[in-house]
Amino acid sequence: MSSMGSRERILGALRIAAPAATPDSRDLESRINQHHARGALRAASPKQRADVMESVMTSVRTEVWRSSAAKWPSLLADRLGRAGVQRLLLDRATAEGAALASALPAGMQALSFAQPLEAWKDSLFSSVDAGFTVARSGIAATGTLVLAPDAGTPRTVSLVPPLHVALVYASTLHADLHAAVHAERWCAGMPTNLVLVSGPSKTSDIQQTLAYGAHGPAALWVVIVDDDMEVQA
Repeated sequence: MSSMGSRERILGALRIAAPAATPDSRDLESRINQHHARGALRAASPKQRADVMESVMTSVRTEVWRSSAAKWPSLLADRLGRAGVQRLLLDRATAEGAALASALPAGMQALSFAQPLEAWKDSLFSSVDAGFTVARSGIAATGTLVLAPDAGTPRTVSLVPPLHVALVYASTLHADLHAAVHAERWCAGMPTNLVLVSGPSKTSDIQQTLAYGAHGPAALWVVIVDDDMEVQA
């Protein structure tokens, strides 16, 4: 009689250690949903979620401004000018990108990501001051932007320039990650790239000293457009 091999011994041990019954996945999901349904922000208004979003993001060294749909381009263009930004990466094909490009002061260059990365990598890494993105949504509880990169605004725009400037609409803010996953039906087709941003790039890998900009933008600006209040007015 042949002796039992290593594979058979391991599988046998796993079968013995396995629980008699596995929990029903639908029951588990129901319990998870019930737990998150009691979240403090689930019944909050878009404005209240925006207030929390602003507070959380500000606490992690993010510059946050609130504005209306009509005024944000001029507000942001003014801030960029004061900061000395000369070359801004954005997508003119979007309504927001076109609006911001039109509001920029004279002398500030709006660049599009219209060529392969390899064709202008050196220039991109050395001379582009800021990148502008429009968030797909936001997560109020953790102060997180949800970015869905595409051909016009690849994830490079939010990762390479030293300053990342993002726009998010208050009406798109979710209470928490669980709410975002369900409301946007990520399970039905999550994008290939989904970037979650909760502040400027930071690390404490070296001697536990906190440093900004080691793996991405050293600064993050966020404009929250209070479009929910405009709808209600």
